[in-house]
Amino acid sequence: MSDQSRAAGPSGETARERAETARERAETAREQVEAAREQVETARESAEAARQAAREAQDASQDQPEPADQQFGRPGRPLRRDSPFMIGFLGALGVLLALGIVHAISQARSVLILIAVALFLAVGLNPIVDGLCQRGMRRGVAIGIVFAAVIGAFVGFGFAVVPPVVEQTNAFIKELPSYLEDLRGNRTIRQFDNDYHVIQKAQDYVTGPDLGQRVFGGLLGVGRIVVNAVFSAFSMLIMTLYFLAALPSMKRQAYRLVPATRRHRVTLLTDEILVRIGGFVSGALTVAFIAATCSWIFLLIVHMPFALALAVFVGLLDLVPLVGASIAAVAVSALGFIQSPGTGIACILFYVAYQQVENYLIYPRVMRRAVDVPAPVTVVAVLIGGALLGVTGALLAIPVAAAALLVIRQVTIPRMDRV
Repeated sequence: MSDQSRAAGPSGETARERAETARERAETAREQVEAAREQVETARESAEAARQAAREAQDASQDQPEPADQQFGRPGRPLRRDSPFMIGFLGALGVLLALGIVHAISQARSVLILIAVALFLAVGLNPIVDGLCQRGMRRGVAIGIVFAAVIGAFVGFGFAVVPPVVEQTNAFIKELPSYLEDLRGNRTIRQFDNDYHVIQKAQDYVTGPDLGQRVFGGLLGVGRIVVNAVFSAFSMLIMTLYFLAALPSMKRQAYRLVPATRRHRVTLLTDEILVRIGGFVSGALTVAFIAATCSWIFLLIVHMPFALALAVFVGLLDLVPLVGASIAAVAVSALGFIQSPGTGIACILFYVAYQQVENYLIYPRVMRRAVDVPAPVTVVAVLIGGALLGVTGALLAIPVAAAALLVIRQVTIPRMDRV
């Protein structure tokens, strides 16, 4: 019996300890619940106090007058930038701005063309100025010499072309009725004139006393044309002088707009483009001078009247790529046929032969180092440039195409090869 009581004693004591521990845990949980209840009560009281304060603030605000910007109610939240209304409104503003810019450019088209031509001439004349500077001449003196030569060329062109053109135009107008009368010698044309009286109407038109009024708009119209031409030429010369003097600083300021990490490469590419444009201008002027000189010598040999004026006309049209030389040849040959059939045939033979020499011998040798543009690209560029800006676009098309090809070869293709 004593052994059993000793064995049961520790287990009973252990059960009492466990019960005591459970009682203590229950008491602790009861205290925690009581504390949580007190916190909830405190939070309820705080919420009630805040609610009461809000009511009092609202009552106080109702007693005070509304601010000036809120007297008709409080403003709502601003519109979101991604709302459909804002997107549509900003898109409409962008379209209107683009249309305004396009309209402004179209209104200033003639001025922009003058600026483009002046900058083109400045870039083309800059290699000559740099060559004189390399010989020890100051840049201002070199610019003065080059600009004096350009003005002399314009003045010489005016004295060589304007008087003969005026004289020959007057002579042509006087002889035009007899030319129309000679057309009656053709049987078909005579029959057509008998039916519709076309030649008689043309003779009445050209022999009328107000022909100048109808063609040129009278003295005021002629004066307007002359003043506009002189003003455009003078403006282009002045802008060319300014661009030529400021070209180095213009390049430096333009290069500073490029990030420093790419500035060196952009500088090298731009300088190469400007060198090619200058080479193209010098080469085109050289080819045109050769064409004018050869035409002058030939026209003197065949005793064509106004040989110098016609030679200058051929040189100017020879500046226009692809079609300029052909147009000049057709015009001079037509005048040659008016002079005599033999002179007209001689003009055709000369210009056909000369164009072959120019296309296959002179032009490739002069332009080989200036521009490296394939023939198909040249044709497409001239057509697009002529469609956009007329003769000016045709003149600018080849150097622009050369610059685009240089950028493609040096930038785009290497980048594609690395991908």
